Amino acid sequence: MSLGDAPHQRTAPRVVILGGGFSGAIAALHLARNTPVPVDIDIVEPRPLLGGGVAYSTPDPQHRINVPAARMSAFSADMGHFDRWLRRSGVLATDPQALVKGGHIFSSRLEFGRYLDGLVREQAASDGPAHIRHVQQRATSITPIPRDAPPGQSFGYAVALENGGRLVADMVIIATSHPPPSPPRNLVEALGDDPRLIANPWAPGALDGLDANARVLVVGSGLTMADILATLEAGGHKGPITVFSRRGLTPRGHALDASDLVGDFATRPEVTALALLRRIRATVKAAEVEGRPWQVVLDAVRRDARAIWQALPLEQKRKLLRHLRPFWDVHRYRIAPQPEATIHALEARGQLEILAARLTDIGAAPDGIHATLRPRRGGANLTRTVDAVVVATGPAHDHLIGAVPALAPLVASGRLHPDALGLGIAVDDQSRVLDVRGVPDETLWVAGPLARATFGELMGLPQVLTHAEEVARSVARRLPGQAAPEAPKNGARSKPGVAVAD
Repeated sequence: MSLGDAPHQRTAPRVVILGGGFSGAIAALHLARNTPVPVDIDIVEPRPLLGGGVAYSTPDPQHRINVPAARMSAFSADMGHFDRWLRRSGVLATDPQALVKGGHIFSSRLEFGRYLDGLVREQAASDGPAHIRHVQQRATSITPIPRDAPPGQSFGYAVALENGGRLVADMVIIATSHPPPSPPRNLVEALGDDPRLIANPWAPGALDGLDANARVLVVGSGLTMADILATLEAGGHKGPITVFSRRGLTPRGHALDASDLVGDFATRPEVTALALLRRIRATVKAAEVEGRPWQVVLDAVRRDARAIWQALPLEQKRKLLRHLRPFWDVHRYRIAPQPEATIHALEARGQLEILAARLTDIGAAPDGIHATLRPRRGGANLTRTVDAVVVATGPAHDHLIGAVPALAPLVASGRLHPDALGLGIAVDDQSRVLDVRGVPDETLWVAGPLARATFGELMGLPQVLTHAEEVARSVARRLPGQAAPEAPKNGARSKPGVAVAD
């Protein structure tokens, strides 16, 4: 099937999935498994690995999954699926450090990407009515193709590609998530294109040019920072490293031996951020009395996150994001044992300092970059002269829509708009995109983090998995031609694997 097929030339509806990271791969996999009628599924993703995205396509073996493999899967009904896949794959023979105390596996993130990619390609090769194709391109625009009725709906969408090709879709699932990092403005203004400013540590080879004795300043203290330190340590870095963020909060570790969760936050959920905080703290204290770690309480909060979020009025959601989100992030998005051990080792050697401070001045000079930091809790300003500044503030999630130029025509036409919290795209409780009038569109969907203003916790497993599965099932129910018979098991549509269009 060529990239420029017109609607009347197709015998099956086409669903275009914009983005082939975790959310896009899961949506494609489960749409193919749930559809009762023939459907062409095009995954528009420039990376060669389906399911990799930013998170799971990193080739650095030091970049570990952040939860045990037994809690990661492509199937919410079988959360041990990835763990079993890993143990069969032989990865532990080549990466013995992946196995930690208690028999838990924290593999490289690339292994999870390979697992997802294999599942999508296996599904594509199986018998069934769905035809999956990997369009290994970047989409440049998605333009509605209008029709007369009903008002505001589309006949479909024209998806323009970077190579000049075009797809015509009946339905679109927007599954983009992590945009590139956005360096703080004062860094850009002061350092410009100075090669000593590493604005995107995820870029291939971003840290390769650093001298082993280089003095390094890391801006941000979250999981991206942990990846940076793991890479530097594995490369034999010997120079001093200063990490700073406004609060100096770092990701917390796991309680790997804990089992049953503690707390019920979905029954009579709180309607203010303060009441929610007090309820969580009280539950943590009660768990401590019983000798239970805080992690089992926070995991219960995560389990009940959708009910909690939807019970909060809009203004209370804003308060939660403004005041509590940094603390939630470091407790919810935990660090794997291997990079956690690296951080402790660097601190023990006196090679690493982590500061709660803000940058008040920075400037480039021949002998290095001079930075002035103001400690959060007062005291004299601190000065550091470094050879490199690495931005570890993570993806620029506050610019999600702007980071996807392909969405611009949908925004301009009023078919899509940002949510009220600035977290992504406005969608309804089924994840259908809402237009500027608040009307949901049956042909335009969001899978993944861009929908989190409606659903709440949508940045980590298993919530993103469950959400993508739900979207896939909803789209499958709305495909044109539901009354059509299933495609023959051994018909003309033979499927040796995922077709790749370039």
